[in-house]
Amino acid sequence: MPLVDPLPEDHNPDLVDLIQFFRGPLGTVPNSVLTMQRRPAIARAFTELNKAVMANHAGVTAEQKRLIGYLASHTAGCHYCEAHTILAAERFGATPERLADIWSYRTSPHFTEAERAAFDFAIAAASVPNAVTPDIGAALRSHWSEDEIVEILGVVALFGFLNRWNDSMGTALEPIGIAAGEKHLVREGWTVGKHR
Repeated sequence: MPLVDPLPEDHNPDLVDLIQFFRGPLGTVPNSVLTMQRRPAIARAFTELNKAVMANHAGVTAEQKRLIGYLASHTAGCHYCEAHTILAAERFGATPERLADIWSYRTSPHFTEAERAAFDFAIAAASVPNAVTPDIGAALRSHWSEDEIVEILGVVALFGFLNRWNDSMGTALEPIGIAAGEKHLVREGWTVGKHR
């Protein structure tokens, strides 16, 4: 049971069009955003931040950003965000092989050395306490530009907010998210848990 119930999508006429943005990457407006609209400025600021962080600038792909978000969310233990990011990764072109091998990315032939560096960084950056070391930073810099590193950390930081929000709220996961989690994440120990 969520700590605070989400409001209907049409609750705030000033937000209706803006929050429809999430239908593209997720196929639904997430209950987290519907809960945020109890304070419209939070819903608006979060949606704009999400759009800015997830925008494509050519270096870090939309699919890679969702896989980075997944690894960060898994590290934080947020099952709600794990399901959303794996769903979005699939919607943005992740192959079944990449989805199946995400936790063996260090040895899987389906990932590049640049992706391995980004994924190692995402896990370290999402850890508490932070586990980013000079070696992790050097590996990241050897494959990604400074602008791309800002994008990568932007994804980790965005999901840091969402992980805290959804785990604390016990946000109910939408059916499309539950289906994605059950399809791709159960083998990693994922359950819908408190997000039912």
